[in-house]
Amino acid sequence: MAAGRMVTVGDIELWTEEFGDPAHPPVLLVMGSMSQGVVWPDAFVGRLAAAGRRVIRYDHRDTGRSSAIDFAARPYTWADIKDDVLGVLDAYGIGAAHLVGHSAGGILSQWIAAEHPDRVLTLTTIGSSPLGGGEGRTVTRALTGEPPRPDDLPYPLPSFTRFFADAAANPPGADRRSQVAFQIELARMLHGPGLPFDEDEQRRQEERIHDRDRDPATVANHPRAFAAAPDWEPAGLLERITAPTLVVEGTREPVKPGHGALIAAAVPGAELLMIEGMGHTLPPQVHEELATAILTHTAVRFQTRASQNQSTS
Repeated sequence: MAAGRMVTVGDIELWTEEFGDPAHPPVLLVMGSMSQGVVWPDAFVGRLAAAGRRVIRYDHRDTGRSSAIDFAARPYTWADIKDDVLGVLDAYGIGAAHLVGHSAGGILSQWIAAEHPDRVLTLTTIGSSPLGGGEGRTVTRALTGEPPRPDDLPYPLPSFTRFFADAAANPPGADRRSQVAFQIELARMLHGPGLPFDEDEQRRQEERIHDRDRDPATVANHPRAFAAAPDWEPAGLLERITAPTLVVEGTREPVKPGHGALIAAAVPGAELLMIEGMGHTLPPQVHEELATAILTHTAVRFQTRASQNQSTS
């Protein structure tokens, strides 16, 4: 059974949803920029909960059912979005959890693992970039046609830059039908060519996302927060991460190709998992492999604790 709940973090409301037995090990799912919590697929979340995990997903501020903010009156930074993650844990009375972050959610999760090691049992990043690598600047330079600099992360694939160049030249209308159609094509590009794309299912998902949003326009506050503080990512922290770390990337990743290997190289003891055919989305074809990897990874900490308890008893 899933239980939806609004929680208060500072002066904002965040929509959250809990699956599984509250007595089970907690897994907090942190989605990427401009993305609602329901982008974590129901079937994937269900796999984790059915296997004995207490799973929580939530809408970032300015997405879904969470607070829609007047950015001009109440500006914020990505540090505030990072603190929202801790606020969700606090609202549920969870001292430490397994963090699973997708895309920018993986960067937030790395940041928390480095700064608050006591709050992170294990860390899993999916389709993410290394904290401190300046992923936002890299994407901006790629989209504006600037050549890469020696210190840039690997650029997105041409399919990514072409899509947004076309969107800038021919922006979608503001009506529901146009927005849903645009998001379907965005999802198709992010999905990549490696696995079949289910357009009908994606349409249902995009309609759900559109219809549950308090104010679809305020999602643009996420890039505004980046523009307000483009150097928001602290550098030099990855070597401080002590939580067991699993880094997942698809072999057809269009946005952050090769970034996973950089995370795995920088975090002590991290494991890199490449999923064949996966792009930057979480389609049904990868749920079993991805869920199995996360379940195995999140079990390690408890096996270690059990061994320690036996040795001291």
